[in-house]
Amino acid sequence: QVQLVESGGGLVQAGGSLRLSCAASGRTFSTYAMGWFRLAPGKEREFVAAISSSGGVTHYSDSAKGRFTISRDNAKNTVYLQMNSLKPEDTAVYYCAAYGPLQSYGGSVYSTQPNDYDYWGQGTQVTVSS
Repeated sequence: QVQLVESGGGLVQAGGSLRLSCAASGRTFSTYAMGWFRLAPGKEREFVAAISSSGGVTHYSDSAKGRFTISRDNAKNTVYLQMNSLKPEDTAVYYCAAYGPLQSYGGSVYSTQPNDYDYWGQGTQVTVSS
């Protein structure tokens, strides 16, 4: 059982940066792949970024690639999303999610599919003004 709590959202001007954090409970955080998704009004849930349980493999949406960086600190049970060069279209509620436990594949597994994820945080609002 994993509980996830996001933080770090807020209001930022276009071109600015934010770093989101997701703190996880439990003793098995290092066995879960983690992902970030976002939900904007009138749109479907959208994959943003994912990271394998070891932190060795990352994957990004086309929109996020080159601007966002996902990372994790397994010693702190925390995953991060560094967002740079923010655009108004990045405005959404951002959710972190955990996929697992994963006990094989050398810690390289990740997923872009929300149905693969087992636990979700409550979300944090990101608003980018023009």
